[in-house]
Amino acid sequence: MGELDGRVVLVTGASRGIGAAIAKRFAAEGARVAITARTLDQHAHLVGSLSETAAIIEAAGGKVAPIVGDLADSTCLEDLVKQAESELGPIEVLVNNAAAAFYLPFTETSEKRFRVANDINFFAPWRLSQLVVPGMRERGEGWILNISSATSYWPKQPFQDFDATSILYGSTKAALERFTTGLAAALAKEGIWVNSMAPLGAVPTEGTEALGIVPEEALAIAESREAMAEASLALCVTRDPAMNGRITFCTPILDELARKIFTVDGKTELAGPRENQAVAFR
Repeated sequence: MGELDGRVVLVTGASRGIGAAIAKRFAAEGARVAITARTLDQHAHLVGSLSETAAIIEAAGGKVAPIVGDLADSTCLEDLVKQAESELGPIEVLVNNAAAAFYLPFTETSEKRFRVANDINFFAPWRLSQLVVPGMRERGEGWILNISSATSYWPKQPFQDFDATSILYGSTKAALERFTTGLAAALAKEGIWVNSMAPLGAVPTEGTEALGIVPEEALAIAESREAMAEASLALCVTRDPAMNGRITFCTPILDELARKIFTVDGKTELAGPRENQAVAFR
């Protein structure tokens, strides 16, 4: 039996990158996985799609429900949850992974982008949590994982090396982390775990590679998608009261739990949290 055998999971932003890796890894552990993104089809400039993620999970014998939804449109969130539960059953694990990352100077960030970033990075996790928590409360257990970013940490003096283009993205992720701890405290007595987890730096994905926003020196020590998926799995199966309301990072939580890292098909152990190589189940 897998660690998530029979459980229903919803993963947002699962057409590629970290979200796709999490969906595949959770499916390999027996979860029935609802995955969502804005379109089913291939992006014009990025490798990977929702339909491709679904096809890989199905080919490996997993159960998956691909659902199209724009998380910037708040009217779609309730329908997203209803469709996922109609196809797979009550959601027991929610992974809020989708994100809008606009790296722009403060004075050049438009109101539209400000609102989109807040809608996707903060309001969507807030509202999706509101929609799934009642069922979790009724069943007496559940897990919510918010994927955050190291940009949430506030700048400290001296400020010379601060990347001012991360102000908007970091602010939305800081809000997400405060929400995480507050919700964890509110739901702790009801058997619901709420955590935040981020990479220590940028994770090489189709998106970061296409945008060219990650310096080569950062890529040299970057954590892999496989490591992110394994850390996510660890936080979505825990029943340790001390592992609730954590604002943690990929490598530190893997080290703390002495957690081994596997390829996202669950079949092959990798050498370490920063192993970044071509692997199975892609």
